[in-house]
Amino acid sequence: MTAGDITVGSLAVRYPGADRPIVDGLDLTIESGAFLAILGPSGCGKSTLLNVIAGFVRPTTGSVAFAGRLVTGPGRERGVVFQRDVLFPWATVGSNIGFALRAAKVPRAQRRARIAELISAVGLAPDVAHKRPHELSGGMRQRVGIARALANSPRVLLMDEPFGALDALTRQQMQDLVVELWEHSRPTVVFVTHDVDEAIRIASSIVVMDHTGAIADHLSNPLPRPRPASRLGEFDDYAALRRRLHDLLHGQQPALTSGEHG
Repeated sequence: MTAGDITVGSLAVRYPGADRPIVDGLDLTIESGAFLAILGPSGCGKSTLLNVIAGFVRPTTGSVAFAGRLVTGPGRERGVVFQRDVLFPWATVGSNIGFALRAAKVPRAQRRARIAELISAVGLAPDVAHKRPHELSGGMRQRVGIARALANSPRVLLMDEPFGALDALTRQQMQDLVVELWEHSRPTVVFVTHDVDEAIRIASSIVVMDHTGAIADHLSNPLPRPRPASRLGEFDDYAALRRRLHDLLHGQQPALTSGEHG
């Protein structure tokens, strides 16, 4: 165990009115600098697990710790990118990205420099800083969301199915961007998805959750990088890994009941 690890111990989360825990007895260690994908059927608790790590949801029992300290709420060391962008519609892109920096009382000159750096890092033109969210495409808004999550240089980046609403080409471009950002600064990335090929393409290891809210398996991804989308099927281990993931997921999609969350 290293100083930046995330440790999940005997975690259970039960929402009011639910007939069972959405996450139940879950144990997991995520090593510092890892790129972990969490894969599972709808309603298995993968988003709930991410929200507990983020500090948005409190465990019913068990615990989550980061760098040896219990997670009891959100923190600047953990950035979050949501399923849909949550940008302030009235604010410019620059103001959206700089929101956390202002809250942290970063001086204006440093704040402007950091905003410009982040806009460039996520592949946007400098003039985008002055636009508002409604002027941007879905892919551009998600780039802004990633930039905002990275504003305080978090050690952990938590991503909850962030590309699910994007078209196939934009989705591939965003996958490439996230991998590039991870390779550059090596934060710990925890990426929730229900897409097998997305998990294979971007992650270094993959956790598969079953419909009971437990971990069915934790697999290392043997595919070398880079992993171009157009050539993914050419890798020697691709077919076996994909088949294994599909086998784990097969039959794990019962009908959702009231109170269940993904």
